[in-house]
Amino acid sequence: MQTPTPLEQLLDLAADLLGHDRRTLPARAAGSPFMTLGGGLGQAMQLQALAGERLELSLDIPQLLGPVPLSDVLARAVAVPQGAAVPRGAAPEAAGSGARELLPGQLAALTAQQYTGAAAVHRMLSAELTGPLDLGALRAALDALGARHEGLRTAFGPSPRGPVRRVLDAYALPLVVMAKVAAGVGEDLVAAAHARLVVDVEQLVGHPERPPLAFALTRLAADRHLLTFLYHEAAVDCWSVSLVWRELLADYGRAVGSRPLDRSGRCGSEAVARRAEGLDRSGALRALASRRIKRLRDFPAVVDLTGPGRRPAVFDFRGDRVLFGLGPALREAVDATAARAGVPHAVVLLSAWALTAGRRSGHERLLVGTEMPRRPTAELMGTVAPCSATVPVCCELEGGVDYFLRGVACEFGEALGYADLDTAALARELGVHGDRSRPSLTQVAFAACDELLPETLAAGPLTSRFHHGHLGGTTADATLRVLRWGGDPLLSLEFASGVFSRAEAAELADELRGCVEALTGGDGQEPVEDLPGVADGAAAGGRARASAIPPG
Repeated sequence: MQTPTPLEQLLDLAADLLGHDRRTLPARAAGSPFMTLGGGLGQAMQLQALAGERLELSLDIPQLLGPVPLSDVLARAVAVPQGAAVPRGAAPEAAGSGARELLPGQLAALTAQQYTGAAAVHRMLSAELTGPLDLGALRAALDALGARHEGLRTAFGPSPRGPVRRVLDAYALPLVVMAKVAAGVGEDLVAAAHARLVVDVEQLVGHPERPPLAFALTRLAADRHLLTFLYHEAAVDCWSVSLVWRELLADYGRAVGSRPLDRSGRCGSEAVARRAEGLDRSGALRALASRRIKRLRDFPAVVDLTGPGRRPAVFDFRGDRVLFGLGPALREAVDATAARAGVPHAVVLLSAWALTAGRRSGHERLLVGTEMPRRPTAELMGTVAPCSATVPVCCELEGGVDYFLRGVACEFGEALGYADLDTAALARELGVHGDRSRPSLTQVAFAACDELLPETLAAGPLTSRFHHGHLGGTTADATLRVLRWGGDPLLSLEFASGVFSRAEAAELADELRGCVEALTGGDGQEPVEDLPGVADGAAAGGRARASAIPPG
């Protein structure tokens, strides 16, 4: 039998990942980009990781998410540089508890905590576990997880030259068993447990000499528990938290089955430091910044979604959120529109959010900050570290619906290529600085959380369902987060409480829903500027109000 070529092997990986037939994908991939075949950011990162781990080939994610046919992108794969991959079981570099320089982005998160408190810079993500829970197996899984990832053993502290990080040689990840949650009749138990954790977050994760993270276990009912991961943004990012949950639940399944767990150290956060140092030393960042600034100059640096006089003098990073659904019918319309335009469903939602913000602010061009993981190598894909950034995506509200959607998709892919740039530094280069009342460049933001972690994962004999909590912080005026998709989509509108009231945020969420309906309800050639206006509350009829879902 003839040995498959690297391109054929990559196409097989892509077919399995995207759910295509291996026999028919090559013909489609010859003329279709990755996104039109059903691939999004999450799938691109998984394909990159698989290519590195199984074939020792390196793929370029911005190219994967661009307009070039998938076969052409895969044909450009290059061998992973010798020494870039560290085999499993290899000792982590620079082991020990000596002081190390902070990684990119950590100083900003640590500084923000000094002014806003722990709640504003911590996040929480919970798994609702159904079935008989083996507490010993859970503790064993946590021990293995902490032993593998030095990012989970990293504490922060002062030094004469400023904050530093210290990687502890050994650290047992805290598992705090909470009292059974007390909820009123008809009250959501998960929401009640999350509300209690908001009050307790400082006590659980605020010890100055320990890593700023913890797991809290809350009994909800018989054979029903809520396991919550509380973590600081300086230690764990959006991709890391999905990695933590995937590995933890897989390890729990091994532990209850009396199978061995892998506790060997992996290459950790020093890979992030080496990459940042290499980019800075090579001059690549300066070249990237020069090109990006030319593009960003064509877009307004300020996007106001509220009237004059509403903004506080100082943006304090405190916020709240409203949760709302779309319903199966509108979800099907989004999926159908995405398939017709050849973009992921997340791009349809990002485009609707840009359209909502544009109509509110009066801009036909605007920047939407989008949360993107900076993990261009298979090595970094397996690292728990803060490698994410909020990157401004250029959105132009013009052309027919499909043209508009494809344009946003292309701009998203291009923006990913600039994810290593510091947005605050870009703002200074553009002359946008000194205004403490608003975030720089990205007052409006978007995150497709559903692409990084599914709604459910197996945990041995347990079933798990994820719930995104909120601790009261925000980094933008308004952020749309896609929490889950599938049969019953759930979105959240996170808002700065100094800029919006809860009722005003609910109205903004309704406007977004109206824009989703407008984008998905007509012809793909219909000009965006001719789409129906956003219906007001009276005309919305049976539409569910965004505030109808309690915070959870």
